[in-house]
Amino acid sequence: MQELLQHFVQWLHSMGIHPSGETASALGDVVNQAGVAVGGAVAPVVAKMDMASLMALAAALGWASGFRLYAVVFLTGAMGYAGWIPLPGGLQILEHPAVLAASGFMLLVEFFADKIPWLDSAWDSINSVIRIPGGALLAAGVFGADSAVMGVVAGVLGGSLAATSFATKATTRAAINTSPEPFSNWLASFFEDGLAVLVLWLATTHPLVFGVVLLVMVVASVLLLVVLYKFLKLVTRKLRALFGIAPAASGSA
Repeated sequence: MQELLQHFVQWLHSMGIHPSGETASALGDVVNQAGVAVGGAVAPVVAKMDMASLMALAAALGWASGFRLYAVVFLTGAMGYAGWIPLPGGLQILEHPAVLAASGFMLLVEFFADKIPWLDSAWDSINSVIRIPGGALLAAGVFGADSAVMGVVAGVLGGSLAATSFATKATTRAAINTSPEPFSNWLASFFEDGLAVLVLWLATTHPLVFGVVLLVMVVASVLLLVVLYKFLKLVTRKLRALFGIAPAASGSA
């Protein structure tokens, strides 16, 4: 902007117009005020996230990746591209149009695959090899560009959160699929869609509140896993009995 102002003053001189120092100073003030007014809309991009926000973002990326990895990649990149949040250096690659296009396409595929009973469990099995590492890499990317140590710590914790949420989702869906009606499956899938958006929104706008919510979700997940594990063991036992399959021997006599 200052260069543009200098070129403008030089052009005035070439036209035989010689503005005084006061005039040039006033013109500079106007330009600066305009720049502030325009820059106000994109100020969040220039601003840096504090430590609480970075930790919340890393935890949110890890947790939500366990059940909606592609949505997390797309939404995070889209928020950075639109200037809604200042993405750390390790995550700015998510803003690239090619990454947005690929993650957006996979988001749509997963959205529909996740609504079909039994196909959702097969989809979970296929994506088990990418969701947990993906959550770890995204969490590590929050700090990795500035601190290798913090990047490793965030990656380990992010991967653990992704594993917990993935196990909860996969086990819950397996239990729901024992019911013939599809409505509970649809409700669970839409709930997960909304939860991924809510988690990212809370982490980027209210990091401390997100920390409390995350703790509640982790505790609830552990309790749910215990209950559903017992339920699935009971269902498996009944299916074995129905088809006359003898249970595996626990040990040799």
